Amino acid sequence: MILEVAVLNIKQGLESKFEKDFTLASEYIQSVKGYRSHTLRRCLEDNSQYILLVDWVDVESHEVGFRKSKGYLKWKELLHDYYDPFPKVNHYETVFENKKQ
Repeated sequence: MILEVAVLNIKQGLESKFEKDFTLASEYIQSVKGYRSHTLRRCLEDNSQYILLVDWVDVESHEVGFRKSKGYLKWKELLHDYYDPFPKVNHYETVFENKKQ
């Protein structure tokens, strides 16, 4: 499994609207083959900053499956105007994991 990580800096004053639109946009990402789950977390120190974590089966599911889909166009339409600057996206693979029982 691959973890996509994006730090999202939202234009100040638009945080609440962004969160509502993110909820709507979520239906488009979760419909893609290779999608596993996603989480949006808000920063406690800077309420205009969020982190988006998406679990994918592989990088291609994100880079090709999602970004080349019609759903991505809707995602982009709903969310991309909120970003300042546009987020950099990285992909990570697990090399160690410890879960408390």
